[in-house]
Amino acid sequence: MAIKTTLFLLGFLVFASKSFSVQPPNDFARPSISIGVLVEDLNQSLDFYINVIGMVQVRELTIDSEKAKRMGLSNGDSFNIKFLKLENSENATELKLMSCGRKTNRLKQQFIPDDNGIRYLTIFVKSINPILDRIRKNSLKTLGETPTMLDENRQFVLIQDPDGNFIELIGPK
Repeated sequence: MAIKTTLFLLGFLVFASKSFSVQPPNDFARPSISIGVLVEDLNQSLDFYINVIGMVQVRELTIDSEKAKRMGLSNGDSFNIKFLKLENSENATELKLMSCGRKTNRLKQQFIPDDNGIRYLTIFVKSINPILDRIRKNSLKTLGETPTMLDENRQFVLIQDPDGNFIELIGPK
């Protein structure tokens, strides 16, 4: 009887470990995500993300109005898209700045909980100081009482891009 019980428990444990273990699907071509941000002024946003944040443009794309409509992206607007990365490597996350060349009717938010959806990006940096220098050089303001120490070693800085999207910067002082 003890052998049957042991075999049953062993079989159950094998079944349970297979049933309850989390195995990600092997459906993905890359381990990173591309994030699209609709911006009002593509050049102004491009300048911010390249010259303040320090990203690099890796490519660009235009989607004409007919194709955008077929794809379900718009009701006839065309898009200019600039692809940016923190570094030009294959698996780095892409930030896609998209513009349809017209003003939007979205209100600029003052705080993160003012609207639903993707509200902020968090960027981990090797040092906060070069970023702070670029923020000051471009006459931007940090939000709240930032920079703020998160712990003994890391600082937190909060800024907004030209469209009001929040950018958290975290790194050593």
